[in-house]
Amino acid sequence: MPMDNNALAQTQSEEPDSIVQIRDLCVDFFLPNGVLRAVNHVNLDLPAGKITGLVGESGSGKTTLTSAVLRTVSNPGKITNGEILFEGKDIVSLPEKEVRQYKWRDASMVFQAAQNSLNPSMTIQEQFIETYLAHKKDTPTKQIIAQADKLLRAVRLDSERILKSYPHEMSGGMKQRVMIAFAQLLEPKILFLDEPTTALDVITQDYIFQILDALHEAKQMTMVLSTHDIAVVANICDYMAVMYGGKIMEMGDIYEMFEQPKHPYTRMLINAVPSLIGEMKERTAIPGTPPDLMKEIKGCVFADRCPLCYEKCRQCEPETRTVSKGHTVACHRAGKEVR
Repeated sequence: MPMDNNALAQTQSEEPDSIVQIRDLCVDFFLPNGVLRAVNHVNLDLPAGKITGLVGESGSGKTTLTSAVLRTVSNPGKITNGEILFEGKDIVSLPEKEVRQYKWRDASMVFQAAQNSLNPSMTIQEQFIETYLAHKKDTPTKQIIAQADKLLRAVRLDSERILKSYPHEMSGGMKQRVMIAFAQLLEPKILFLDEPTTALDVITQDYIFQILDALHEAKQMTMVLSTHDIAVVANICDYMAVMYGGKIMEMGDIYEMFEQPKHPYTRMLINAVPSLIGEMKERTAIPGTPPDLMKEIKGCVFADRCPLCYEKCRQCEPETRTVSKGHTVACHRAGKEVR
């Protein structure tokens, strides 16, 4: 539901430590057969200096929400409503010249496939220099290389070798670590990670997350991890936001979210995660399929798959309410037991 100015002002005053405040945000994709609303009136605060996990099934809107904050929504997508406040400045209304400076300098991103983010015809050193000079033109090359060397060492790479290498001369895990170093080149205040280990083997995935956790501890950098892997979120995140059908279902402290989840979807996501301790038969898949976002949905977007759904759920969209400090949920029957 849209948030009025008084509610917005009250929320901002209650949460002064949020580096990004998303208000009533909508992102629509204008397709030949209709309009797909990938982000639907989202309100979300990202706590400064913390790691927030943005979780949900594929197609829930995680990547689109992240792209909106970075102003990189691709055609035919457009931000059609709302505000994205970065340290009080609305990113949605920024002119393109300022947006180019905002990206990498203030906010940067590590994408799923590193091989698609690196130029195959340039060495890593050349790409570091090109990226840096695009934002700070008069910086001496020696200074840029020194910065690149420091960042590559921080992600546990042989910087002397890597700087001279082309992308095809490195493994997938090495390229992903290069991209983590790239993302920190201009010392941004917030780092977005969109499924950063999807194409990697399990051992390399664990290694990457160890590096990210160490970087966060060292710099207290704000990070947002978008993933469908809720087990990873439990391991490294401070907060968790659960997304479904373009909406935020629940948001809160990671410990409270796992110990006392209030939304049925959050509970079902947690119950679906395989455990190294319990029996596989104890894991329960979520029945049904995600909603068709090309269609207008009346009531709760999760109603068709929810075991607690009743008449009100199909008629009225639930309002987001606070259940404890920093813990919000959008559900008519929040906290009821899922059978």
